[in-house]
Amino acid sequence: MTSTANHPRIHWLVALVLSFGTASIGGSLTILDDWYYGLQQPWFKPPDFLFGPAWTTLFFLMAWSGVLAWRTHAADPLATAQRRRLMLQLWAFNAIANIAWSWLYFYLQRPAWALLEMPVLWLSIWLLIRHLTPYNRKAARMLWPYLAWVSFAAALNVATVMLNPA
Repeated sequence: MTSTANHPRIHWLVALVLSFGTASIGGSLTILDDWYYGLQQPWFKPPDFLFGPAWTTLFFLMAWSGVLAWRTHAADPLATAQRRRLMLQLWAFNAIANIAWSWLYFYLQRPAWALLEMPVLWLSIWLLIRHLTPYNRKAARMLWPYLAWVSFAAALNVATVMLNPA
């Protein structure tokens, strides 16, 4: 008999709830109001309607990566509790960094502060990739689009700060 905690559907449910919970918190802080629409935007900024599908895809890939990584840990008798704990701490660090950027940029309306936080978000993704690579390369590779998108978001953030110095 399989325990509930080891049931594959539970892994997906937990990963999706955590991933899209993070997305929901960040989304609730993303206020597109007169302030946002009054900003000078760089020429290469995609239309606003593309951000939702892009982030949805990225958060799904993050959940899938988390499921693969968790299953690898669960199936590996050599996986230590310390290694599992570190993986969970890295995911939590990433979630906080992701939410913090939205809070700084949109909620506090401080793009320059968000830009200063961007290396923290980038580092959190890179640390996850680095941690996952030795034992589940597929889980690590699933985070590369997230890193690429955040790098693009950093370029948008830099351009927005330069176009709106006040």
